[in-house]
Amino acid sequence: LVVGSDISRCPNTPWPTCRGYLHKRTHSGFVKGWRKRWFVLKHDGCLHYYRHKKDEGKCPPLEIIKLEGAEVGMDSSLGKPFVFNCVPQSGNRAFCLCATSNQEMKRWLEAMDKATHPVRQTHVWEDVTLHNSSLPPLAIKNPECLGLLHQLDRSTDMWVQHYCILKDGCLYLYASIRSTQASGGLYLQGYRVNEQTLSSKQSVIELKPPSEEFKTFYFCAENKTENQRWITALKMSIKKWLPLHQAIQDFMNRPLEETRM
Repeated sequence: LVVGSDISRCPNTPWPTCRGYLHKRTHSGFVKGWRKRWFVLKHDGCLHYYRHKKDEGKCPPLEIIKLEGAEVGMDSSLGKPFVFNCVPQSGNRAFCLCATSNQEMKRWLEAMDKATHPVRQTHVWEDVTLHNSSLPPLAIKNPECLGLLHQLDRSTDMWVQHYCILKDGCLYLYASIRSTQASGGLYLQGYRVNEQTLSSKQSVIELKPPSEEFKTFYFCAENKTENQRWITALKMSIKKWLPLHQAIQDFMNRPLEETRM
């Protein structure tokens, strides 16, 4: 599943996230030395980098570095300040990076060190969704909404058609109604559902994440009536899942006689 909102992580030890420009040492091409690149540490513990900040979300990353099990630490051998190394577990190459200040270097080292030793918490919901994703679309019991949706592929600016099943805040994506299992899915807990207008479509369903670390998704049904049906169903399905702090606050705000055990 493509995780929209990662409910499997332990709330006390969230995945690290970090963004910013770093200089990356290179030994290839005509220009040897240091190149400024835009780095993004994702919630899944992978470090992406791009040529420019504006490329994030629009272009594929130049490279993706899996940090789990990697060795990360400072490097004073070059006589240059704020330099640190990252050696992925595969060990086939090392990445030499340089920050702009000691504070920036510490920020990156702390975030990357957490990503190298992720703390996971299993959740029964993962088992449920993985089981559902292995089923044909019409075998999922009591879906909250089903039908055709077109999803915007941001990398190609093309709309891809899926047969979709919505169940308990999870949107399962199938190639067609005759597929034997889901090709992917989205955990949408915490997402906001809006109706937007894009240049190529008059009415589009926008799924906005709870934080910028997660992706924004765009879907479009066959017509505006179908769009409204999906928007209503998505809002109701997501609304079932309350963040813990909100559930506690709602409980505390209830009249005293309703909260007595």
